[in-house]
Amino acid sequence: MKRIILLSFLILYGTFSLVSQNTMTPEDVANIRHVSGVEISPDGKFLAYRIISYPDPTIENKPAHSHLYLYDIDKQRHIPFVTQYDVANVAFRPNNSSITFTARRNGDKNNSIYEISLSGGEAIKLFEHEESISSYDWHPDGNSLAFVAKTPQKSEEAALPYTPEIYEEELNSNSAYVINLGSMALERVDLNGHVTHLEWNPAGTQLAISAAPTSLIDNYYTSQKVNIIDASTRAVNSLIDHTAKLGDFKWNPDGNHIAFIAGGNKHDPIAGRMVLSDDEGGTPTVMLNEFGGAFESLKWTDDNTITFLASEGVSSTIGTLTIKEKIKKLFSTSKMSISAFDVGHDKIAMVASTPSHPSELYIMDVGDEDPLRLTISNPWIDDRTLGKQEVITYKADDGTEIQGILIHPVGGIENAPMITVVHGGPEAHYDNGWLTAYSMPGQVAAGKGYAVFYPNYRGSTGRGMEYAMSSQGDPAGKEFDDIIDGLDYLIQNYGVDRDRIGVTGGSYGGYATAWMSTRHTKRFAAGVMFVGISNNLSKWGTSDIPEEMFLVHSRKRIWDDYEFFLERSPIFYAGQAETPLLIMAGKEDTRVDPGQSYELYRHIKTRTDTPVRLVLYPGEGHGNRNATARYDYNLRMLRWFDTYLKGSDNKMPEVTIETK
Repeated sequence: MKRIILLSFLILYGTFSLVSQNTMTPEDVANIRHVSGVEISPDGKFLAYRIISYPDPTIENKPAHSHLYLYDIDKQRHIPFVTQYDVANVAFRPNNSSITFTARRNGDKNNSIYEISLSGGEAIKLFEHEESISSYDWHPDGNSLAFVAKTPQKSEEAALPYTPEIYEEELNSNSAYVINLGSMALERVDLNGHVTHLEWNPAGTQLAISAAPTSLIDNYYTSQKVNIIDASTRAVNSLIDHTAKLGDFKWNPDGNHIAFIAGGNKHDPIAGRMVLSDDEGGTPTVMLNEFGGAFESLKWTDDNTITFLASEGVSSTIGTLTIKEKIKKLFSTSKMSISAFDVGHDKIAMVASTPSHPSELYIMDVGDEDPLRLTISNPWIDDRTLGKQEVITYKADDGTEIQGILIHPVGGIENAPMITVVHGGPEAHYDNGWLTAYSMPGQVAAGKGYAVFYPNYRGSTGRGMEYAMSSQGDPAGKEFDDIIDGLDYLIQNYGVDRDRIGVTGGSYGGYATAWMSTRHTKRFAAGVMFVGISNNLSKWGTSDIPEEMFLVHSRKRIWDDYEFFLERSPIFYAGQAETPLLIMAGKEDTRVDPGQSYELYRHIKTRTDTPVRLVLYPGEGHGNRNATARYDYNLRMLRWFDTYLKGSDNKMPEVTIETK
């Protein structure tokens, strides 16, 4: 009798202690603001950055707002610069004391280029094209610019009162244009294909323009090339011949080299290697082949030296790399996740998150060890009780070392339920930064008493090309076994409750969720799958990236081994599913067709009595962009886990959502 009373007291006390703490809520997640991007002004006096926020999800289902701010380094003050409408593509205009950006203000037909003086005032429209401008780069003289916009389509009168859509034909593509803002002379660069990015060389005599054969996303991933264009004749001088995923590229100051971030080869799943080419094109050099991380972005600091941002495991590094491949670390940390940086005037500006806050603006002198935080975008987070976050390392069954992040529940981890959050890609990874978002339960779940586990299973990025490619040809094989091994490690070493483990993830993480909820259903008490894969056979024919899937994931064609791909599909095991599964998907998703969600729902619904629900988000694609759709997702995810990991009657939640 005394034992029962004591047990009841402990349960009540534990519940009271959690409730009494001021922990994170879904409403908090919906209200989070974060810094995005940073540029140092040419004179080194200002930092330009954006703050991203969402409208109230109970009022407006709209995308995020993006507003422009300046930080005056000498006066140590922040200046709200453009906050009445959304801005993108922020840049300092050469030889002018001004900032330019793209925006679509009231009355604008398309995204146009605006300019605002550094002394303030009203932004003026510099140029509006007949199509929206997606990106641009200033000529070094500040009088001309090159930009990317859709290629105008010829309009023809329809012969019938109804026009069908012809799939993957008559595609819209982007072109490169050059305009002189003095004469307003506009010229289209005659270049075949779909233009994706461009940049002037420092002398303004050449343009580097990347283009894919078509605007199909598969071509974007697998077939982009960098063309070197003569600025006066607009003719193609040379082509950089590198077949791999392509990321950021920059000219060095004297204009005889281009460094770009790309895949090491066509099978590399990410643009994460540093590649060097001269201005004559040809076959470039992949630098530091054995680098055990992933390069994220770059900037030349002199003719022979690149400053870079890289991921190394769960850590972030800013360093330098010479064209002779000598590398030096300037700043490396496992205590924050750096997402953007700029360097100039012996200063490094960066945007970074930590386990205790989303992305903020920082600055440091080159050579310093600790950056200074400049913004506090969410001061209310300091009043929230957060769960401890730590990096963990464990051995997979075959001895491979796996890294992950563990957020402890507020109130203690012993016998706690746990939610496993699986990243997508699989070419992605979790850094030791802020890990709470609308689709990641993070600190909201920790405040509810859950442990939250983020595994960087094999195939994750940040640990070199070999590790990133180590899961290829083995979908749902050792990569997902790594996650199971992580559960066993946490059960044995941290005492989480083996009978109350949930799993969630989006895209490839949704594939993992479906796999765990069917193939490994005995291990998981609840699952929430988002835009996930359920049938590898139909996935190939309905996705917009079939060739990318072959090159960097499957490494063999489905028609060469139908049985293999079927047996690596969650629907194959759906008949044994015991894990209550909430399936959510964007109704307009082209990456993972919502049919994947329909299929798994129908299989589980027909073949079992296991609770299953399918939620579709109209107007959303491969991830929710709009405020209410994100908020609704967060509420449903958390409610599903509360029901099946902490509830007693296991009754499916109501269809409707109640908000505070």
